[in-house]
Amino acid sequence: MKQAVKKVLSGFVGNSKTLEIADKILNSIRITTDDAMYLFQHVELAVLGILADYVRVSKNGNNVWYNRNFHIEPTNICIYSCKFCSYSRKQGDADAWTLSIDDIITEVEKQKKNSPTEVHIVGGVHPLYDLEYYGKIIRQIKQTTPDIHVKAFTAVELDYLFKKAKLSIADGFRKLKSFGLDSMPGGGAEIFATEIRKHICNDKSTAEMWLSIHEEAHKNGVPTNATILYGHIENYEHRIDHLNRLRILQDKTSGFNAFIPLKYRKANNLMSKIGEVNIVEDLKMFAISRIFLDNFDHIKAYWPMIGKKNTELLLSFGVDDIDGTIHDSTKIYSMAGANDRKPILTIGEIEKMAVQSGRVAHERDSLYNVV
Repeated sequence: MKQAVKKVLSGFVGNSKTLEIADKILNSIRITTDDAMYLFQHVELAVLGILADYVRVSKNGNNVWYNRNFHIEPTNICIYSCKFCSYSRKQGDADAWTLSIDDIITEVEKQKKNSPTEVHIVGGVHPLYDLEYYGKIIRQIKQTTPDIHVKAFTAVELDYLFKKAKLSIADGFRKLKSFGLDSMPGGGAEIFATEIRKHICNDKSTAEMWLSIHEEAHKNGVPTNATILYGHIENYEHRIDHLNRLRILQDKTSGFNAFIPLKYRKANNLMSKIGEVNIVEDLKMFAISRIFLDNFDHIKAYWPMIGKKNTELLLSFGVDDIDGTIHDSTKIYSMAGANDRKPILTIGEIEKMAVQSGRVAHERDSLYNVV
């Protein structure tokens, strides 16, 4: 395959720097942050796609992964006021919500007919909720569906909950595992650069805290995902710094399952005037993430955020995972203006998406074992 890729690249590549970086990638040599900057600024999109696809095949063959999952969003009430967020509300707002534990279990019971293997639980950082409350939710979900994998709580939520409980991060995870937590999502990372966080989420947990919580999760046997929020006021340098910090932590712990680039969506938030980046920028972000994060096995296109058609396109730019069926159970991106107002992806649609991209769809569990 390597020789075939080299032959194809010979028709596109016209300078020695691009050839030098391509040679590193084809020989599994780690690229530098300077190399990543060059890829963002100077390399044709077609070349990025070829190189990212080579890495994808090297790691995952011709497979596309998905799972049967649904989301629980206990509340959109949040103590933070992130400028990019279209989801959070304050207590008393007309469109604020909180779900009772009974409401949550009713939703879990309703979803049983879809044979889910994973429930994804995230929401706002509610000022009145505590660790014991969320522990009760996990326990009751496990009682209702004993075999389901509970992937729950961003590092930002846990930062607040651990501090409120006066627990160290390590003790907090030990408690969560006793409740039945199986893994963590990657939300809340946004962009690690301090100067950008100051403008878009100044009162939120720091990048250092996000990384510390994920590192401690890995040490305590809790695998996690990682994300980036791109396409707002950051630049390529900020994106690369973010990717590099994730790569360094993954070298240390090997605890990340997947990386998920999340596109800033402009509707109904305080940054709407800046607009959104185009599909070319999306393709570059995913492709370079696949190339740079050589120690991550999976790159996921979260289709409720990026859209079904673009997800299919991204399967040729390094993506091997498209998340799951969702079953109209999340509002986070629909409130921000994503196209799928009621996000549902059937197994048939997933398989068709894979076939049209020349791939084979495989149902997985939350840890990438074939179901």
